[in-house]
Amino acid sequence: MTGAQFQEAVKASRQLKAKPSNDELLELYALFKVANGEDISKSTAPGMFDLSTLHPSTHTSPPSLTGNKPTDTRAEGKAKQKAWQKEVDAKTTPADAEKRYVALVEQLKKTHGYDPSKPAEAVGGS
Repeated sequence: MTGAQFQEAVKASRQLKAKPSNDELLELYALFKVANGEDISKSTAPGMFDLSTLHPSTHTSPPSLTGNKPTDTRAEGKAKQKAWQKEVDAKTTPADAEKRYVALVEQLKKTHGYDPSKPAEAVGGS
């Protein structure tokens, strides 16, 4: 596994013909975070009283799991944090996360279709 294969898989994940399920997107997110060596303890966990996620005018990051529903960003953030924490708790290494990410994207290309000529789409906020 090389970093180049992982980067190609990241690009390919944004060129799928159909949107993956929320569970698939969460797995991609968590594996991406671990593969990049990001520290979950330094990430901002979505808070119960995070009012910025409740008002559409303050919503700046594009939603990836919930459609265009700014009021759902707090739930989306918690789901992402939980998926990432699951990989951390499982002691997934960055190398293993890269391998699993590449394998998952290959599976998604088969189940959701893949168009290498499609411009890579953003898949959502961090």
